[in-house]
Amino acid sequence: MCSTAAGRRESSVEYLAVFYGLACAVTWGAGDFSGGMAVKRTNPYGAVIAAHAVSLVVLVILGAVTGEPLPPVRDLLWGCVAGVGGGVGLALLYSALASGQMSIASPVSAMVAAGLPVLVGAFSDGLPGTATLIGFALALAAVWLVSGGFGVRFQIEKIIMPLLSGVCFATFFIFLDMGSGQSILWPLAATRVASIASLLSFSITTHQPWIPTRESWIPILLSSLLDSTGNALYAMSARLGRMDVAVVLGSLYPGSTVLLAWFILKERVSLLQLTGILVALAAIVLITL
Repeated sequence: MCSTAAGRRESSVEYLAVFYGLACAVTWGAGDFSGGMAVKRTNPYGAVIAAHAVSLVVLVILGAVTGEPLPPVRDLLWGCVAGVGGGVGLALLYSALASGQMSIASPVSAMVAAGLPVLVGAFSDGLPGTATLIGFALALAAVWLVSGGFGVRFQIEKIIMPLLSGVCFATFFIFLDMGSGQSILWPLAATRVASIASLLSFSITTHQPWIPTRESWIPILLSSLLDSTGNALYAMSARLGRMDVAVVLGSLYPGSTVLLAWFILKERVSLLQLTGILVALAAIVLITL
C-alpha cells in the first residue's frame, strides 16, 4: 500500500516537472518574440541589460516577500556563471532575431542549447528510458523541422549568432540546474547580477550603445516578465525531474516564437514547420511516459 502511494507521488512529481517544462517553452518563446521586437527598436545590449535589471528587482522583491532562504555561496556562484551565459546568449539571439527571420534563428539556437545538456545529463544522471530517448530525438527533429528542414538555406553568416547563442544557453541550463538545488529565486537573481555586469562591462569597453530607446520599453518589459517566468519554470522542472528532460521540453520554445511571428508579423509558416509542431507533440507524449 505504501509503495503504491509512493509510486503515485513519484508519478505526480514527474508529470509536474513535464508541465513546468512545457510552460517554460511557451513563455520563453513568447519572451524571445518580444525581445526580437524590442531589438528592432533599440540595440540588443540595451534590451537585455534593461530587461534583466527589471527582472532583478522583481526577483529580489519576491525573494524577500516569500522568505525564501538564501542558498550557499556556491549556489549563487553557479547562478552567476549561468547568468553570464544566459545574458550573452540572449544578446546574440536577439541580434539574430532582429536581423533575420525569427523562424530560422530561434530553432537553430534551440537545437544547440538542447543537445549539450542532454550529453551532460547522460554522464551525470545516466541514460533515461527508451521512450524518453526517442522523445528526445523527436524533439530535436521537431526543432529542425520548425526551422524549415531541408528547405532552409543555412547561410553561415546568418547562423553564427544563433549557434553561439545556443552554446551560451546550454551553459545557462547546466549551471542554473547546479545552483538551484536549495532555492530558486536567489540563484535566478544571481544570474541577473552577472548578466547585467558582464554585458554592461562589454558594452562600455567596446563602446557599444546600451541605453534603450523610449519606444522599445514596452517589448523590453514584456520580454523581461516572460523570460524571468520561463527561467523559474525551468528551474522548477529541473529540480523536480531530470535536467535533460527539462532542457529538451524547454527547448521546444521556437514553436511559440514561430506561431507568434506567423500570427503577428505574418511570416510565412510552411507545411514542414507545422509538421514540426505536430512532431513536437508526439515527443512530449513519449517524454512523459
